Amino acid sequence: MRFTQGRRRAAPSIIIVSLIDVLLVVLIFLMVTTTFRNTPSVKLVLPEARKAERPGASRDRLVVTISTSEPHLYLDTEPITFERLGVEFASAYARDTNLAVSIRSDRGAAVGEVVRVMDAARGTGFRTVDLVVNTPGGAGGGASD
Repeated sequence: MRFTQGRRRAAPSIIIVSLIDVLLVVLIFLMVTTTFRNTPSVKLVLPEARKAERPGASRDRLVVTISTSEPHLYLDTEPITFERLGVEFASAYARDTNLAVSIRSDRGAAVGEVVRVMDAARGTGFRTVDLVVNTPGGAGGGASD
C-alpha cells in the first residue's frame, strides 16, 4: 500500500526563521515599553468626596492600603502588620523627612484603623498624611490632612 505520491513537497516560500526574529523583536519592544502598576491587587471601594484635592505627583509617597479582608494592612504592595508598619514608618522617615503618607482605605474599613495609621504616621514625624478618595468623576484624588 502506498499512501504518498511520488512527488516531494516544495519548500515553503516564506522563511520562518526570519518571522521568529521579527516576533522576538516585537515582544522585547512591548516588554520594555510597558508600564506596570505598583498597587496591591486588593479590591477596594474608595469613599467619595466632592472637594478632594489631588495629591502632588512630584512628592515621594508611602502608600498604606487598608482592606476589609485579611491581611488588613499593606505598605505599598506588601502585606504588613500594624506593629511592623510603625517600624517601617520610622526607617522611611529616617531616610527622607520630606516623604508623605497616602492612605487608601476601603469604604467598609473601620474608621479606627484609619485613625491608627494616621496617628502612627504623625507620631513618626510625617507632616503630610493624605486620604485617597474617589471624586464624583471617578478619578482617585486625595484629601490632605
